[in-house]
Amino acid sequence: MAKTQTQPAKSRTVHTEQRQIYTLEYATAVCPHESLANNLSSTFGLNPVDAATIREQIEELIVRAANELTDNLNAKVMQMHLQRIVGAYVSSACGAGQFYGTKATQARDLTSRLANDERDEDRGGPYGFDDRAARVRLFAAETGLQAFALLAAAQGAVSAYAHITGQDWKPYEPARPTGQSVSRRSAAAEIAAFES
Repeated sequence: MAKTQTQPAKSRTVHTEQRQIYTLEYATAVCPHESLANNLSSTFGLNPVDAATIREQIEELIVRAANELTDNLNAKVMQMHLQRIVGAYVSSACGAGQFYGTKATQARDLTSRLANDERDEDRGGPYGFDDRAARVRLFAAETGLQAFALLAAAQGAVSAYAHITGQDWKPYEPARPTGQSVSRRSAAAEIAAFES
């Protein structure tokens, strides 16, 4: 009887992705500040963002919604619910700020390439028509104002969280997985035996 060779059990590795944790501080860092937003608005002839009203209205909206749920949720569940709501506002502001940063960089790069007198292929369009660089700059300005508006909304949401719970909002961070328990490793070894 010939001996059969056993193959080593397939290794199973669990890959854990490092997820970007979005905070209000990060949103503030990547979104335009008020004076930059005002400058974008006046330079490109766009409607200014009324950040104070946005902050106030979003805070009021979240407080009103929480008041409607007060009789049906205990304090811990209310806190968890608001954690998710505020997290969505902050994540939205962070995403908009990152998008703005990308578009502003594209506008700078395209404009600096056009300033090179030796290039002919990227010259502006015919007189009276916008060239590509102008369109990219305008789009970047629009995304900057949108990011600023979403930052104001996130600030209002964070303020509402503090008002309702009496605590500062912090982003949810899932517990990091620990090493496998002995019984889990044992079960994995037993299952691997079937694959030989």
